[in-house]
Amino acid sequence: MSIADIAPEAVILAGAGRAILLQLANPGVGYGVAQHSNFAADPLKRLHGTLSYIYALTNGTPEQQKLVQVRVQRAHHPVKGPRTAAHPAYSAGDPVLQLWVAATLYDSGMQSYRALFPALGPDVAETVYRDYGVLGTALGMPADLWPATRADFAVYWECQLTSLRVDETIRSVAHELLAARHAPLWVKAIMPLARFLTVGLLPLSLRELYGFAWSTRKDKALAAMFKLAAVLVRITPRRIRHAPMHFYLKRLH
Repeated sequence: MSIADIAPEAVILAGAGRAILLQLANPGVGYGVAQHSNFAADPLKRLHGTLSYIYALTNGTPEQQKLVQVRVQRAHHPVKGPRTAAHPAYSAGDPVLQLWVAATLYDSGMQSYRALFPALGPDVAETVYRDYGVLGTALGMPADLWPATRADFAVYWECQLTSLRVDETIRSVAHELLAARHAPLWVKAIMPLARFLTVGLLPLSLRELYGFAWSTRKDKALAAMFKLAAVLVRITPRRIRHAPMHFYLKRLH
């Protein structure tokens, strides 16, 4: 088993909002997004771009992989800014920030996967982990920047969580994303569930930084939801579970 088997599972999308809010809480990423994208006018743009990127790199053809790399690099090129009194310096080409983005995708994806599927054996888990590094290296991140093992990643992850910061600018972007006021009607219909999953899956420390309310009752509801989803996953045909991946790959031309 490899990332090519894990990434297509649609249930991993449960962690998509979590990954984005983790990314935003790194000031270098958060201010780049705040000043160079518009969640309010086009709340799905970042999600579409991220999913196209992941699916192409993990299951796409060489041509599709090259296409998403070029598109992402072109989009990232103008995302840079000097340090000011209001915000830190940032650049989408910074390998350290690319590492953080890839790390959030791995950690969020595997959190959802572990909640719904049988546990991976140690060797398989290491293989999948190493595969995830491509989400950073495809952007130009040096391969040796990706922590060598899952144990190394765990140390890196815990260190990063203690350095995350959420100010009013970042909080405003996050709340705009979760409000989805200008999203299509079908997105608005599923946003209550998306908000619930996003807030519930966040690390406690980050949930508090964003100012999201949570409770033991909601924790129990989240656990029950994943228990039900684990049953549904076992009886759902693979072609349905992988439908989002096929949709995004067909869009790449």
